[in-house]
Amino acid sequence: MVTSWLKERPLLNDMLVSLLAVFAAFVVGAGLLVLAGADPLVAYRPLLLGAFSSRYGITETLVKATPLLLVGLGIAVAFRGGILNIGAEGQLIVGTIATTWVVLAFKGLPGPLLLLLALAAGFLGGALWGAVPGVLKAKIGANEILITIMMNQIAALLLGFLIRGPMIDAEEVAYGTGYPQSALIPEGSWLLRLPQTRLHAGLLLALLAAFLVYVFLWRTTLGYQIRVVGTNPQAARYGGISVARNLIIATCISSGLAGLAGMIEVTGVHHRLLDGISAGYGFTAIVVALFGKLHPLGIIPASFLFGALLVGADMMQRTVGIPAGLVNSIQGLVVVFVVSTEIWQRRRA
Repeated sequence: MVTSWLKERPLLNDMLVSLLAVFAAFVVGAGLLVLAGADPLVAYRPLLLGAFSSRYGITETLVKATPLLLVGLGIAVAFRGGILNIGAEGQLIVGTIATTWVVLAFKGLPGPLLLLLALAAGFLGGALWGAVPGVLKAKIGANEILITIMMNQIAALLLGFLIRGPMIDAEEVAYGTGYPQSALIPEGSWLLRLPQTRLHAGLLLALLAAFLVYVFLWRTTLGYQIRVVGTNPQAARYGGISVARNLIIATCISSGLAGLAGMIEVTGVHHRLLDGISAGYGFTAIVVALFGKLHPLGIIPASFLFGALLVGADMMQRTVGIPAGLVNSIQGLVVVFVVSTEIWQRRRA
C-alpha cells in the first residue's frame, strides 16, 4: 500500500531514496569516526541537531541554504536542458566580481537603484561567463564539463588578482597591511537583515526564484523546449526545435542564477569582495540539485538540508574536536552516495 502510494508520487519517492543514501553515508562515516577514536553518537549530535538547536543555528542554516538554492536551481535548468554545468563555482565568483565593481563604481546612486544594478550585474556577469561553454557546446560540440571546470580555475585566479591589485581596498594599501579584499560597498546596497543575525532578504529572493524557475520549466513554451532538448535532442530537432539555441539559453539562465547567488553573498553577507567568498557553494549545489531531483520544488528542502549539514559540520568540528579532514570526508561520503543513487536510479529507469 505504501509502495503503490509512493509510486504515484515519483518526486517524493526519489527524495526518500536520496535520504536513505545520506543515512548510508552517515553509517560509513560512523566507521571512520570509530577508527579515529571518536564516539559516533557524540560526534553526530551537533552535526544533526546543531543547526536546529539555537537561533544562530537556524539562521545560519538559512544563510547557507540561500546560495545553495539559487545555484541548485541553475544546475537544474542546465541539466534539464542537456548541459552538464560544472562551472557554477566560477559563475558565482564572477557574479560577486561584477556586483562589487558595479556597486562601487556607482556608489553615489540611491540605495534601491544600487540594489537593482547589483541584481542585474550579478545575473549578467554569471550569464556571460557561462555563455562561453554554452556557445562552444552548441556550435562545435565541445565538452562543457572540461570547459566549465577550467573556467572555474580562471574565475578563482581572476578574483585573486583583482582583490590583490585593481580592486584592493585603498585603506589596506594606505595602512600597508595589503589584506586581499575590496572596499566595503555602500550601506544603501546591503540587503535587509534580521536583527542580530546574518539572515538577509536574499532568502526571499531565492524562494521567489524557485517559483519562477518552476513556472518557466513547466508552464512556458521555452521551458518545454529546453526539457525536450535535454531529454531527446534528435526528437527536438525533428520537431523543429532549435537545439543550439536552447542549449545556449539554458546555460545562460543556469549561470545567471549562479551569478545571482554571488550577488547575494556580496550584498547580504560579506558586503565586500573576499578571497574564498564562494565557500564551495558551486560544487555543493550540484549535489543539492541532484538530491532535489532537478525539480525546483524539490531543491528547496534539499538546499535547507545541506545548509543544515554545513552548519552542523562546523559545529561538530568546534564542539567535539573532530579534525577538519574527517569532517570533509563525511561530507564527501554524502556527495558520493547521493550521486551514486542518482546514477543507479537513472540506469534502472
